[in-house]
Amino acid sequence: MRLRSVQAHLLSYPLPEPIHLTYHGGERTILKRDAMLIRVEAGNGLVGYAPGQGSERAKQGIESVIAPFLEGRTLTDPDALRVQFLEAAGPNLDLQKLYCAVEIALYDLVGKAKGVPVSELLGGRVRDHIRLYGSAGMYMAPEKYAEEAHAISRLGFRAYKMRSGIGPEKDIETVRRMRDAVGPDFDLMVDAHTWWRMGDQNYVRKTIDKMAEDLAGYNIAWLEEPLPPEDHAGYRRLKEMDLVSIASGEHEPDDPGYLHLIRTASVDFVQMDIVCQGGYPSARRMLPEIASNGLKFAFHSWGTALEVVAAAHLGICWPEPVVEWLEYPCYSTPSSAGMYPFPLASEVLKEPLLLDHGDLLVPTGPGLGVEIDESVIQRYPWIPGPWSFFMIDSPRETRAVTADHSEPWLGDRA
Repeated sequence: MRLRSVQAHLLSYPLPEPIHLTYHGGERTILKRDAMLIRVEAGNGLVGYAPGQGSERAKQGIESVIAPFLEGRTLTDPDALRVQFLEAAGPNLDLQKLYCAVEIALYDLVGKAKGVPVSELLGGRVRDHIRLYGSAGMYMAPEKYAEEAHAISRLGFRAYKMRSGIGPEKDIETVRRMRDAVGPDFDLMVDAHTWWRMGDQNYVRKTIDKMAEDLAGYNIAWLEEPLPPEDHAGYRRLKEMDLVSIASGEHEPDDPGYLHLIRTASVDFVQMDIVCQGGYPSARRMLPEIASNGLKFAFHSWGTALEVVAAAHLGICWPEPVVEWLEYPCYSTPSSAGMYPFPLASEVLKEPLLLDHGDLLVPTGPGLGVEIDESVIQRYPWIPGPWSFFMIDSPRETRAVTADHSEPWLGDRA
């Protein structure tokens, strides 16, 4: 199967009005949401798709380096092509990660050509579903978090993740209210990545230890990124306090970072985003290590439904005790709860993903098993510039956020 073309389409959904979210020590403004749809066409007419990083830098890398390498080559085994690319591209980590995102489309193509789902190309599925957690909750009053947690539970999810960071006392009050709203049998995840993004208002070690102790009383599923991602020793110390389960990983810069996090048992849940942290190859290298060290894996997924299903095909190749969770971002619609509208996220697929009591039923059709609606390319044209900004009170500065999840601070200083 000869590859004819490789395209990277940048897409944007502008919010009807900017959203201003106040947190402890600053304010976050959200203007739009971005995405990338990667399209790889073969000479036989088959087309493979993949999600990508919604940034101009990613598009340029794909179009200037990866597309010229792939176009005209014969695709039989994605692994073999990757080895050839890495030899040609040299030790450029950013390009390697970009290639691994494009590679998802190659797996989609091979699956379609062979008439099998991508999961069968990644080792073979051991189950047909994967547990989701509804991910929303971003910087609002405690009672609003509780209302949203309850609304997410009414959608059928069995877990909800929120973004903490409105002040230590209010953060604890929020979790208390959420627990009261959803009852004892519903899982709650607390994402604390704002705790170390507040400048002079960052939560200090003593505060974090006390908050972990208080959160333990509400039986949360995990506390996510309460410390800067590179502080593996700090994570290990907090984990060894044995108060709550600890999660981190979505900001690890490379495989050695992941291996250190895993082999030092610094967390309970290792997280990874397949779009921007090395795709299937890195995840497949890490999963045996995670299993052998008695840890668990949870996908980070913060984009479109295409990203969710691409991750799920790998997740179901492992039993639930190893790959327990897949993040499902909940965007608001006129009829359902969520953090803000992002219709592009679901409209990239012609048919919605099938959910059953909080589980994703992973498609069994060839490739990724979903049909792409290419009309989103025309309906959601790219809008240049960052999609979000963090404005810190002290020291006074503004940070721009692009689609890259693999850095502690995303984008450049404004």
